[in-house]
This record gives sequence, C-alpha cells and structure tokens, in this order.
Amino acid sequence: MSPLGRAVKRTMDVAVAAAGLVVCSPVLAVVALLVRLGSPGPILFRQERAGRGMKPFTILKFRTMRADADPFGVSPREAGDARLTRIGRRLRETSLDELPQLWNILKGDMSLVGPRPLYVSQAREFTERERRRLEVRPGMTGLAQTRGRGEIPHEEKLELDVQYVEKQSVRLDLWILWRTAWRLFSRKDAYQKW
Repeated sequence: MSPLGRAVKRTMDVAVAAAGLVVCSPVLAVVALLVRLGSPGPILFRQERAGRGMKPFTILKFRTMRADADPFGVSPREAGDARLTRIGRRLRETSLDELPQLWNILKGDMSLVGPRPLYVSQAREFTERERRRLEVRPGMTGLAQTRGRGEIPHEEKLELDVQYVEKQSVRLDLWILWRTAWRLFSRKDAYQKW
C-alpha cells in the first residue's frame, strides 16, 4: 500500500472507531451490564496477542466464557460448549463481543481490516511466508473472515491473511468490510447454527 493509501486507511480507522464508540455507547453499556449480571467475573476479556512487527498488545473483548475457563483453550465452535455463558452465546453469534476492539483500533494496536490477531506463541511458529501477516496491523475482520469464521482450516486462513498483505488497498478494505457486514447480517457464517 502506498504512503497515501496507508494514511487514508489510518484516517478511516480512527474516524470509524471514534464514531463507533460514540454511536454504540448505549449498546456497550447494555452488553456490559448483561455480562456482569450473567455470570461472575470481569466484564472484559483481556489477552496478549501479536501485533504488527510481532509487538504484543492487549486485545479487548466482552467476556463470553465462564471466568474459570482456560483462556488459551480451543475457541468454542458450538452453542452447547459448557464454557460459554448464556449471554456469551448470543454475543458470539452477533459478534457484539468484538465491539471493545474499537478502542484497540483508536489506540493504533489494530485496524478495521487486517489479519485477525493470534497468540504470540502461535506467531513464533509461523513459516517465513506466514510471518508476512505481521507486516500490517491486525484487524477486527479480514479477507479470511469473508470466507467464514469457523468454516475453513487454520492453514487456509493464514494463507488468505498473507494474500491480503500482498494485495492490500483501500478498495480491498472497503470490499472486505461490505462482505463481513453481509455475512454477519445474513448469518452466513459458522455460528448460524447457534
């Protein structure tokens, strides 16, 4: 991406994240209350992830699992997963658990579009090609998410992430945002069976 493209992308990130936090503040407040009332434990889930250049950062999400669940375990794939709280199931279905990442975007840890951030330990095991996904800020959504959240193998997701880095542009970002919104609102993803 050209320097101008990077500047436009960052400007778009800041503008959308700031507006999103303001517009969604009532939703954020209601979800926070529901998480608090739904099960003991913190409202927000915080975890260290690998950012651009392998720099660690703390990702924010609304907590969807019981407080005693293993934070590094395999992510729930089914509604019947006993680790999920009742409200957590709904938050994952609607992706509302991801809204606190707007703050990560505003801070500059993340972008609206980019490879989803993985554990630092996972990033250390990347092949030379897979390490290219660390050349950009991680995103709330990315090229891999346009194909589904749990529908494709991990290796294919990593390859799609690298393809995004190689082809990134503002136009591609807008297309990914549109496709993500379409999949979410049409429930065309792996969580539609919930």
